[in-house]
Amino acid sequence: RRSSALRRSRRVTPTMEFVNLEGLRLDGRRPKETRRMRCAMTVLPAADGSATFEAGNTKVLAAAYGPREAPLRSEAMHDRCVVKVEFSQAAFSSDVRRRRGKGDRRSLELGRVITRALETVVMTELMPRSQIDVNLVVLQSDGGVRAAAMNAAVLALADAGVPLRDTMAACSAGYLDGTPVLDINHLEESGGGPEVHVAKLVNVDRVVLTQSDNKCSVDVFEPTHALAMEGCKVVAKVMREAMLRRTRDLAATRAAERL
Repeated sequence: RRSSALRRSRRVTPTMEFVNLEGLRLDGRRPKETRRMRCAMTVLPAADGSATFEAGNTKVLAAAYGPREAPLRSEAMHDRCVVKVEFSQAAFSSDVRRRRGKGDRRSLELGRVITRALETVVMTELMPRSQIDVNLVVLQSDGGVRAAAMNAAVLALADAGVPLRDTMAACSAGYLDGTPVLDINHLEESGGGPEVHVAKLVNVDRVVLTQSDNKCSVDVFEPTHALAMEGCKVVAKVMREAMLRRTRDLAATRAAERL
């Protein structure tokens, strides 16, 4: 009963204003402004590669293992590497106490979506008959989980030394109160407006994933999609800085070992 009452209290009312007359959103951001983003690499020493990616109050942990020999010969591919993604959401990640484990339907769907995107960025043809496993756990959930999980996965793969074609960055955008808004949080997702999720290879400017939640007209989709594309550039800059920091740390460590 308490959980039901909590969900009812958080249900968005039709009269809620997501963008006010001054052009500010509920959390004080401008429509084209992302939340504060932070990321870190090598956060799990036991994994071949690991990373966290944060966007506002959303935080995802990624761990990558491999490439290694496929444990099941029946699943091995003679001409490429197999990428497997396991996505789950911690029970404490949101205020709604509903556990989303790795067998949850939505978790399985997101896992498949992320797998398809990673198969595009990983140079799988260089590692035949091998397998890469990526485990993703949502530690805090406040909207934009799909994009945060993809970004964390790419950082973990880079940390593991997996060859990548390019840096893949993901971001989402929504359409509320007649305005495209970038990097929407959970409250804005609850507004029921169209959502567009984009993942792109930054340097070659190639889109590898576009998903739209809720139906919308072309006039709504196009500016929202364009805004998500611009958001990917912001995300890519944050990820690139994290990878450069990791490279400098590795160089410093190896230099110290030679002394």
